Amino acid sequence: MTRLVRRSSSSPLLDHHKEKHFTAGEIVRDVIIGVSDGLTVPFALAAGLSGADASSSIVLTAGIAEVVAGAISMGLGGYLAAKSEADHYVREMKREEEEIINVPDTEAAEVAEILAEYGLEPHEYGPVVEALRKRPQAWLEFMMRFELGLEKPEPRRALESAATIAIAYVLGGFVPLAPYIFIPVASNAVVVSVAVTLLALLFFGYVKGRLTGNHPFLSALQTTLIGAIASAAAFGLAKAVKSL
Repeated sequence: MTRLVRRSSSSPLLDHHKEKHFTAGEIVRDVIIGVSDGLTVPFALAAGLSGADASSSIVLTAGIAEVVAGAISMGLGGYLAAKSEADHYVREMKREEEEIINVPDTEAAEVAEILAEYGLEPHEYGPVVEALRKRPQAWLEFMMRFELGLEKPEPRRALESAATIAIAYVLGGFVPLAPYIFIPVASNAVVVSVAVTLLALLFFGYVKGRLTGNHPFLSALQTTLIGAIASAAAFGLAKAVKSL
């Protein structure tokens, strides 16, 4: 009785079942990718152009062009990545389905081995194996999840990933470019842009740390440091090239 109670309260199979929430994690990941690059790349570009003494209108024009191109590129990259995952799932599912049809005894033995790894005894997993053999679709889904560790992707995952990354990139890119809309002198606008963007990077890094399970303050410092280094390098390089 004690053994049964222990298993029902901390079952590895139930822990594995919690992977249903992975889709939300993918959306958060897409937002992080889009905002992170959206804040950093246009920030460095604007700082570099400001270092070359470009006007605010030129910085803004170039920045908007970069944000549009970056959003399309990042969105397409997200689409292709998600599409590749979906294609991989389909290929593995077809292969597993063929194995269930052609070598059912071998696949049934693999089911028994998987269940045994979770602590089930032969008299416990035997009925489960027999039940799966009578339900090929459930058997296939079991093998995909517990043997291969693959979750069925959402049908619209690729398009959602592309849109999420692209929109997040645009929103992030607007932050360092906004001061150039209201301040006509680039040398003044860049000061405001640096202050606003570094604050945004701090906030974004903190939120990212909370969402990903990392130390929020360390994540905030790391994210801000990366953005600061990128913009400082672009600004300094532009000044050096201009002086030559």
